[in-house]
Amino acid sequence: MNFIDGKSYFAFRFTPEFSLSKVGVGLDLNLEVGTDGKIRKENFNETSDYLSIIRYVRYGNKKEPVFVKVGAIDGYTLGHGSIMYLYNNSPSFDARKIGLVVDIEFDKWGFESIYSDFSQGGIFGARGYTKPLRFTPLASVPVIGNLEVGATFASDFNKYAGVRSGITNASGEFEAVVDDKSVSVIGFDMGLPLFTTSFANSMLYLDFVKFANAGSGTSAGVIFNLGAGGMLSASVKLERRLNGSEFIPSYFNALYELERFKFISAANTVVSKYNALKASTTSDNGYFGGLGVNVLNLLTVNGSYQRLDKDAKSGLLHISADLVPKDLPFIARAGYDKVNIQSESDMFKLDDRSVLYAETGYKPYSWMLVTMVYQWTYTPQRDGSDNIIGFVPQKKVEPRVYFIYPF
Repeated sequence: MNFIDGKSYFAFRFTPEFSLSKVGVGLDLNLEVGTDGKIRKENFNETSDYLSIIRYVRYGNKKEPVFVKVGAIDGYTLGHGSIMYLYNNSPSFDARKIGLVVDIEFDKWGFESIYSDFSQGGIFGARGYTKPLRFTPLASVPVIGNLEVGATFASDFNKYAGVRSGITNASGEFEAVVDDKSVSVIGFDMGLPLFTTSFANSMLYLDFVKFANAGSGTSAGVIFNLGAGGMLSASVKLERRLNGSEFIPSYFNALYELERFKFISAANTVVSKYNALKASTTSDNGYFGGLGVNVLNLLTVNGSYQRLDKDAKSGLLHISADLVPKDLPFIARAGYDKVNIQSESDMFKLDDRSVLYAETGYKPYSWMLVTMVYQWTYTPQRDGSDNIIGFVPQKKVEPRVYFIYPF
């Protein structure tokens, strides 16, 4: 039984995940039937809903030499994250999307790439990089021999990406009045590993980013990674951001699909990420920090936070935690993202700038897991032609029973 915004639904959800060596497949068939006997409309009202029964197919994992994934894309980052950071192509359960990621890394060069949505047009992003000194006699020189340089291009081809204003026409459909079309951005980066040992490594990096029809920004930072033989691993990232006018760092972030476009029909007003970009008419620098910790491969915690010097609404928070003890009968996991944070008291207030996922459960048997899930997610708003013109928060409570069989 699911309870969504105060309404009751009898739910059947089939979500097996299969993994064999480097290949993984996840399915997600979701049927929710109301008390009137009808299937909830948002389950199957567009082509992507049928395609998304296959939630993902993947080969490898991020940071491995070959990583390919088709379907739902969670927490994807290009390069150091100055253009795309922890991007999620399906923050709404009722508007799931099919995307593609292809990352390949060789000894001297490699590339990362993403296309977010095959059904309605989405973000294309690609970063190529090389270690140029590996082609010279300097390859064996400590530190500088591992110098890495890269270039990134990203563009959002969604039809609402560059819309700045619009109206509701006589047919009840949204009609754009001012539209700059796609939003495109290029970036150049350089990374210099300071040291690499069996238990720790560190890198300095410098990024420059420029929007095609807007401003530019630069970021410089350091990444430090620590590994203590499987007992403890940690990663720390500290970054200083120098932002010019008409510039937003990490433009394609975890909530971008929600921020991209919203039309308030009562006032004929467009609220969009692109409008926010163009409204940033003054330069504003800031800081960004990230921390990741893994303890005994049982507890994993990741978090990051941004704050600009002048903009009171510039807070950007990401937190995720995963506690899955192998030999104990309980699990707990959660994830939380929020944008446009105004103050610390505003940080954990659930509203239309937040996404939350939390699950806790117990194993009565080694092959069974019973959990309760709470989601603060979003449901789409549609115009007269069933086009998505915005999202509104949706609360979802869901009991689950997993049957687990290891191959």
